[in-house]
Amino acid sequence: MNIHLIAIGGSIMHNLAIALHNKAYNITGSDDEIFNPAKSMLDKYGLLPDKTGWDPDRITPSLDAVIVGMHARPDNPELLRAKELNIKVYSFPEYVFEQTKHKKRVVVGGSHGKTTITSMVMHVLQFNNFDFDYLVGSKLEGFDTMVKLTNEAPIAIFEGDEYLSSPLDKRPKFHLYNPHIALISGIAWDHVNVFPTFEYYLDQFRIFLNKTAPNAKVIYQADDENLKDIISTGPKSLNYIPYHIHPYETRQDRTVLLNNGQDIPVNIFGKHNMQNLEGAKLICLELGVTNSQFYKAISTFTGAAKRMQLFKETEHSAVFFDFAHSPSKLKATVQAAKEQYNERKLIAVFELHTFSSLKEDFLPQYKDTMEMADLAIVYYSPETLKHKKLKPISPEQVKDAFGTDKLNVCTHTNELINILGQVPVQNTNFLIMSSGNFSGLDFNKLIDLDK
Repeated sequence: MNIHLIAIGGSIMHNLAIALHNKAYNITGSDDEIFNPAKSMLDKYGLLPDKTGWDPDRITPSLDAVIVGMHARPDNPELLRAKELNIKVYSFPEYVFEQTKHKKRVVVGGSHGKTTITSMVMHVLQFNNFDFDYLVGSKLEGFDTMVKLTNEAPIAIFEGDEYLSSPLDKRPKFHLYNPHIALISGIAWDHVNVFPTFEYYLDQFRIFLNKTAPNAKVIYQADDENLKDIISTGPKSLNYIPYHIHPYETRQDRTVLLNNGQDIPVNIFGKHNMQNLEGAKLICLELGVTNSQFYKAISTFTGAAKRMQLFKETEHSAVFFDFAHSPSKLKATVQAAKEQYNERKLIAVFELHTFSSLKEDFLPQYKDTMEMADLAIVYYSPETLKHKKLKPISPEQVKDAFGTDKLNVCTHTNELINILGQVPVQNTNFLIMSSGNFSGLDFNKLIDLDK
């Protein structure tokens, strides 16, 4: 098979290219800019384009398919040439489905926890020597790539993102996978640039239920009121399986699972992660993992990258990174960090970076999300607002929206550096949260736990 990927430098796209290369497909690609880690990964596998930019001469009748990433635009010259030549064009979720039509497909959806639950399932299956394909939105320990596609694996595990499939395909990605086992972790309004009302956002999950395979198993977080309403009106032909929080206790800064008189220490913490773990367990049981196999494996799980990831620590201090950006994720992450280490001060640092988070009328959704922090800092760059063509917001607007007197708002990195430089590190945890990079700040140098 000869496959060309337009916008090959994307996070999933370069991993998909590698997965197809490993399947012995002939892969070419293009992009107008490629940064690390995509650049080095593509180069490692001999897939790095010899030049940047778009070139319609790359598109020839010998191609079996073209896959379009989100970075491409509808007027991309390579895409236009593919259409002229009647070459089949796919978004990446469409193509991934084509690759796994003969497999048992598992899709993890929801507004939060998708990556963590998918990661837990993958970790447990790998620990117990199950053969499976996968697509996940973060690099995981023990996995070389974020995408794997084979001929042999009978199972495919997908993180079901609700964002659009491509500039040409406006369907949410998770609508395209037709799962036999689906999980919805909970629903909180996100991606307001695509789903301008909460009701429209809720509709995407209703559609998801209607696009599952006949008689599919639907595992859902039963404490989520929005989700319960959607489940109550879902197709009657589906098999609905509710889940709650796995029983646990916190003992001396360590979380212990409680399982019928058996105590199982784990490396993750927080109420939200205990919900995630219970959902992952139900998926694994449906796939043939036993209870004992699950607990033995999950006790060794250390988390996905930037999902409450321990960056560095001393005996009395630690720095954690998390991808939290939506209000529900932010609140759950701050709460988990404070509850796990309740005798330490918590310094929570959050970057407003996504389109949704920087919109003036969405800011009030963040009210009280950081109230459990001893010191809360919100950073945003006015340049990011300009780049996203959004209306300017003021530090005062941000502070009013978050609704806490413990909040400092910074619009320049030097302000953030000054505040953090004055914080005593002893008996203190730092929680750094963003889907961006704080304008390139190096927190390894910024937060010195040994000072």
